[in-house]
Amino acid sequence: MKATLAEMLTASEDKPSKPSLATVPSGVDDAVGVPEIKWFVAIVNARHEKKVAEKLKDINIETYVATQQEMRVWNNGRRKMVERVVIPAMVFVRCTEKERRRIVTLPYINRFMVNRTAETGSLNKPVAVIGNAEISKLRFMLGQSDYPVDFIPASFKEKDTVRVIRGSFRGLEGIIRKNSDGTHCLVVSLSVLGGATVFIDPADVEKILS
Repeated sequence: MKATLAEMLTASEDKPSKPSLATVPSGVDDAVGVPEIKWFVAIVNARHEKKVAEKLKDINIETYVATQQEMRVWNNGRRKMVERVVIPAMVFVRCTEKERRRIVTLPYINRFMVNRTAETGSLNKPVAVIGNAEISKLRFMLGQSDYPVDFIPASFKEKDTVRVIRGSFRGLEGIIRKNSDGTHCLVVSLSVLGGATVFIDPADVEKILS
């Protein structure tokens, strides 16, 4: 995990000054009267991601913590597969807006991520919503990669894009970036989360023509 991801967390929704479930307004989330379920990003204390996710599951809230299995080697030569949290201090929460307003009052939730790139005409930024497609791409990458997946705090504009045509990432789309050591990585845009990068052989991709 790149330390600069912390820059993404500087803009966030403040918690109410007096947390109380009773202060949550009643009502529905959209015009047709059906509460809309969305993915939000809860900011929590680092190294508490899994515990927070379990607590939310206990109150029937769907959660997702981005983790990846990797081999850890100690100085004494001991080796063990561990589950690494790829995005520290973040728990993805799938709920309605009404539920989110209740969740932010919980003592183990610091705040919710806001969309810093949104043009609102004011200093107040809307709470970030993560699309189902972004969650699916993230899960796919973390589940299929034999290499560590890292995050970089930047959103990518559409330029030349490529599609993976062979291997475990077949079908995934993104852009190719050359590393300083001569290797290449596939950069996959994940909306307001920035970009996920993973090692890729350029021979395994094809350019998508506009």
